Amino acid sequence: MPRPDRGPDSSPGHGAGDGAGDARAIVPGGAAAPAAIPAEIFTAAVDAFAAGQRLDMRSLAGRLGVARATLYRRAGNREHLLDEVLWWRARRLLVDQIQASGSLAGTERLVAVIGGVVRAIATDRPLRVFLESDPETALRLLTGTRSTVHRGMATALEKLIDLERSRGCFEAALDTPTLAYAIVRLSEGFLYADPIADRVPDIDRAVTLVHALLTGLDRRSAPV
Repeated sequence: MPRPDRGPDSSPGHGAGDGAGDARAIVPGGAAAPAAIPAEIFTAAVDAFAAGQRLDMRSLAGRLGVARATLYRRAGNREHLLDEVLWWRARRLLVDQIQASGSLAGTERLVAVIGGVVRAIATDRPLRVFLESDPETALRLLTGTRSTVHRGMATALEKLIDLERSRGCFEAALDTPTLAYAIVRLSEGFLYADPIADRVPDIDRAVTLVHALLTGLDRRSAPV
């Protein structure tokens, strides 16, 4: 996931909430680094990923001046560390998009957050390098059923949908978990179309489909 730029602060409008407060409620842990991994190890892993380098535990241990056994004991194996790096980057992105959309409400806000997330992911160069160099691992960590990123994104979207429901700004004719799951899987299918189906990713179409899905399901948008 990319390291997003901060969006402008927004004053909540009618039916909207506080962006920063919403982000705290929707993304537990916010943009903080994982507490379970020592800061120096996590920072080195993040820097290696951001530089487009393969996250190699031998090289990382040498850079940190520790034995590989010590690195594994403190940070887990390579996939666990990558999983934490990817989810941290995703959390940062979610927090920024939720805060930036604080003045919006209902379908408009949901589309803004989802669209902002997928467009940022699509232009994230380190992530594209990871997908190109190690597609099997990348897809497992980004979209697998046990993926922290996939489950975390779906859970965050569920909370955002329920938040808009509770404010009376969105009322879908479908339960929240199913809707969130469908949107995340749809987005993944377009984002990672190149390694999954040998197709060029088309983010604009993905956002158009998400908008059509949400508008079509929202009882508030239905004609009287």
